Amino acid sequence: MTAAPYRAPKGLVLAMLLLVYTFNFLDRQILSILAQPVKASLHLTDSQLGMLGGLAFAALYSTLAIPLALLADKTSRSWVIAVSLGVWSAFTALCGVAQNFTQMFLFRLGVGVGEAGGVAPSYALISDTYPAEQRARALSIYSLGIPVGAAAGALLGGYIAQNVEWRTAFLTVGFLGLVIAVPFKLIVRDAPRPRAATGQAPLGAVFAILAAKPSFWLLAFGAATGSMCGYGVAFWLPSMIMRSFGLTIAETGQFFGALLLTGGVAGILLGGWLGDRMGGRNRKWYALAPALCYVAGTPLFIAGVLASGWQAAFGLFLLPQALVYVWLGPVLTAVQHLVPAHMRATASASFLLINNLIGLGLGSWVIGALSDRLTPAYGAEALRYAIAAGLCLYLLAGALMALASRFLQRDWVA
Repeated sequence: MTAAPYRAPKGLVLAMLLLVYTFNFLDRQILSILAQPVKASLHLTDSQLGMLGGLAFAALYSTLAIPLALLADKTSRSWVIAVSLGVWSAFTALCGVAQNFTQMFLFRLGVGVGEAGGVAPSYALISDTYPAEQRARALSIYSLGIPVGAAAGALLGGYIAQNVEWRTAFLTVGFLGLVIAVPFKLIVRDAPRPRAATGQAPLGAVFAILAAKPSFWLLAFGAATGSMCGYGVAFWLPSMIMRSFGLTIAETGQFFGALLLTGGVAGILLGGWLGDRMGGRNRKWYALAPALCYVAGTPLFIAGVLASGWQAAFGLFLLPQALVYVWLGPVLTAVQHLVPAHMRATASASFLLINNLIGLGLGSWVIGALSDRLTPAYGAEALRYAIAAGLCLYLLAGALMALASRFLQRDWVA
């Protein structure tokens, strides 16, 4: 009699996926806290910094996510995640030796190549591991990697940059990511799937299912609009804090890290709870709850950006920082249920393609370009007004999510 293959408890699997996602966002967002010393050292403009924070990363990150998700659906999701972690960590370390804009741009492309294989297979692996009534909470716990990773990048990057130099920060976090790749693969194994589910669904078949569902397009473009604002603000807020409030890079790391760990974590956990509780009663709430949170958080966020001091800004940022993270658990759960189980990683990658090309690719660049345009009139305060204008995108995101809620019941795959 053959012994069953070892599988770690689902809580440990989720914890390891969360650890990897934390490094995903740490490596992705560390440039935001290091933006000012990198700008000075490499002689960059705000527009070039915005490209490094967005387009350089998003170009291959978004497009390669689909073929890597297809590979994960066909073979092993845990192997794809482990190899991807090693690749993006190595390129993060290489960012620490960049000597000019072109080299940094190419190394950031490499980070995006690696991270393309991390997220969509993780969504699918979690959905394979947890029953439907627990998925929104499980995906929300996984999504804690976003604020925790970004906060770790802000705190660690700010401390190292102030006490050593910015290059050491990239080298350190890249090395740490490489260290955890092997134990991750030893612990995390794929969940058992029916034999038919491990076969490759034709890419055209997945696209045909998604294309026919209005809820997919509205969720994807709603999330992309919100992410365009969210990624842009996350990248530029540390620079604004230093320019407008006069904080040092280490103090800015503490400000931004504390904001993410309090508001961001609370919002993601709230979204998971709302998704499982309210979405379980009526599926429209998987989209409607995020819509309401986007609209409610926008005016408070703008007020914080325009505040006269960092203390007032921090207080005003806390609630909206939570509200704009609510969408993650409910919306990611909804996308998982728009296709059959063996298509989940590919469906997630299709969603992420739209979300990241628009949101991650354009958010930081648009705000940086607007800041350059406003600089002749507003000087050091130009970035503050560029961020305030960009925050209005959350209202459009809320409208698109509200429209998506009308179609979810019809488009759902039980």
